[in-house]
Order: sequence, then C-alpha cells, then structure tokens
Amino acid sequence: MSAVLRVAVLISGRGSNLGALIAAQRRGELPIEIVLVASNKTAAEGLRLAEANGIATLALDPASQPDRARYDAELFARVGAFAPDLIVLAGFMRVLDAAVLAPWAGRIINIHPSLLPKYAGLHTHKRALAAGDTVHGASVHFVTAELDGGPLLACSEITIEPGDSPDTLAQRLLPREHALLCRCVQWLAQGRAEWRDGTVHFDGVPLLQVLRV
Repeated sequence: MSAVLRVAVLISGRGSNLGALIAAQRRGELPIEIVLVASNKTAAEGLRLAEANGIATLALDPASQPDRARYDAELFARVGAFAPDLIVLAGFMRVLDAAVLAPWAGRIINIHPSLLPKYAGLHTHKRALAAGDTVHGASVHFVTAELDGGPLLACSEITIEPGDSPDTLAQRLLPREHALLCRCVQWLAQGRAEWRDGTVHFDGVPLLQVLRV
C-alpha cells in the first residue's frame, strides 16, 4: 500500500459517514486520499457532497445491467479503475456478489448500525428496541459474501434510554458511528489493522476480542 491510503467509498444515501471521513482527513487525522465516491443511486446526496469536495464520483443504476452479478462486476470494474487500496461501504444498501468480493478480501470494510452479530440487515434500531436491549451500537467489519457477517474489527456502544424511538436511537448513535469508522480507517491506513490468513490482526498479533471505540 502507498504511504497515503487510496480509498473508494460506496454509498446509497446522504453520505454522513463519508462526510466524517472527509472532515477527519482535512483535519490531518487520516493519511488517506478519497479517490472515488460511488453509488447505486443517481440522486444520492452523498454524491453532491463528494463533488463539493472535489472528489470523483460514479453513479451506476442497477437497471443498467441485466442481473445483480453483472451489475456488481461492472461497478467493481469501474471502482477498480481508480486503484483504491481500500473500499469502504458507508451506507451502501446492496448485497454484493461473492465473485466481485473475492479479489478484495481484506481490503473492503463495512460499517453497520448494530452490535454484530446481532441484527444483520435492515431496521436495526427498531429490532434492538423490540428485543428489549439495554445496549445498542455500531460495528465495522471486513466484508465477505455473508450479509454483515465478515470478521469484526471494532464496535462502539451506547445505552438505550427509556423512551427511545428508532429515530432518537439512530440520531444518538450517528456521531459514534462516525468516530468508529474514522478510527478503523485510521488503523488500516497506519497498517495497525489487517485481515490476513483468515484472521484479523492488530499491531501484528491476532485480534482475540473486538476492539471498542
């Protein structure tokens, strides 16, 4: 990897985690260059955020390809043309084909709004409340073909308060998500965290417990 980590960010919506990465990079906290922001939604607000910050963008409509596998192959071919060292899924609302993920093993991460392995998939805040949980949070994991099931790197927790709704829980968690993602990208950029030989390593030794931010 280069001294400055080349990062591609994939989004589907407003890009709040993207905004956190841009801000942290500008503060000098992340030795990264965001070389591309790509989305499956042509109207995603995060694309406008990227453009406003001089970052190349790509909007690829799934309807442009006949099936999911060919869409994913086209998307990753275009992303790969920017030669990123790391791909960050930051609110990218698609399940990706195993064939496109294989070459990126250990070089693609996702941030998910739950304490994995709890609540893979959608509606995580609602599900945590319905289950009567007292603690909720967000997780960053390396991406595999299993939905939200790749090896965990780190998490951040918040307490569920009486009267919380899915909306209030999401709002309180969001700043913690931002800090968590930035810290994990920082570790990866510094070479402190990596996934190799099927195991997550941190500071050169196998990670026995998920890191907490």
